[in-house]
Amino acid sequence: MQPKRILALTTGGTIEKSYCESDGTISNRESILHANLVQRLRLPHTQLEVCEIMAKDSLQMTDSDRQAISQKINEQSTGYDGIIVLHGTDTMEHTLRYCYKQTAEPPIPVVFTGAMKPAGFEDSDARQNVTEALLAAQILPPGLYISFHSQIFPAPNVRKNKKRLTFEPTGD
Repeated sequence: MQPKRILALTTGGTIEKSYCESDGTISNRESILHANLVQRLRLPHTQLEVCEIMAKDSLQMTDSDRQAISQKINEQSTGYDGIIVLHGTDTMEHTLRYCYKQTAEPPIPVVFTGAMKPAGFEDSDARQNVTEALLAAQILPPGLYISFHSQIFPAPNVRKNKKRLTFEPTGD
């Protein structure tokens, strides 16, 4: 069986925040995807490459940042079987819609995911969401999606439910 080539684009967000003991803050510094998540997964049939685009809280993202994400998806979509995008949950749906307007029909599955708690926290949902996004990027048809808490949502009809701390379809 030929391994699936998956590209993970990291942008920051809660999933990649880490605790700084010297000042007691939790913030985005550098991608912790490989060190905290990927090395703990068994991926014998997946060739995963990680590309850090930025390390930002999604509330600080601008349309220029969204353009950089969309451009990277467009540039890399022919060299991989799927792409996952680690993104902050507060504006994930906005970036998904931006990319949808730029690239409504990517030639491969592009799956956005994140976490409600940083990957380094014991009760984080990060490992579950990344694992599910990796699987989704290998089996879904081409398109843009959010994978979160065992659910798949095709773009653009998805939103964050801040009360339930998850995502849901918009019904549009």
